[in-house]
Amino acid sequence: MKAMIGTGATILVADQATKWYILGPLALDQRLFVPVLDPYVNFVMAWNTGINFGLFGSESDAMRWVLIALALAICGFVLVWLKREGAPRNMQIATGFLIGGAIGNVIDRIRFGAVADFLNVTCCGFRNPYAFNIADISIFLGAALLILFAGPRESARRK
Repeated sequence: MKAMIGTGATILVADQATKWYILGPLALDQRLFVPVLDPYVNFVMAWNTGINFGLFGSESDAMRWVLIALALAICGFVLVWLKREGAPRNMQIATGFLIGGAIGNVIDRIRFGAVADFLNVTCCGFRNPYAFNIADISIFLGAALLILFAGPRESARRK
C-alpha cells in the first residue's frame, strides 16, 4: 500500500500546487487566458461544476455534494477492491493516480464549489474547447492503468 499512498500523495500535492499557482501568483481567474506555447498549450480558466468536459454541470449545491459523495464512494470501492485482491505494485500505483486526482478535485469542490480547470491543449488544427487539470489527467491515467493491469494474474493463468 506504500506505493499507492506515495503516488496518491504526490499527485494530490502536484494538483493542489498547480492550482495554487494558477489562482494565486498567476491570477488566471482574473486574466482568464495566458499563452504558454500558443496555439498548442495555453492556460485558460474554467470552473467545472460537472464531471469530465462539464457533463452533468450544475450550479446546484446539491449536485456539488452528490459529485463529492460519488468521487469518495468510488475511491472507497477501489480501495476495498485493491485490499481484497492483494494488489501488486503496478496496481497500487494506478490506484494512487486515481485516488490522488479524485481527492484533488474533491478539495476544489469543497473550497470553491467547482473544480479549477486551466490546461488547454490543441493539436493538428483542432481547437480544443475544453480545459482540464493535473487531477483530471491522473484520474484518467489511473483508470486506464487499472483496466490494463486488472487482467488475470500469472498464478490464475497457470491453473
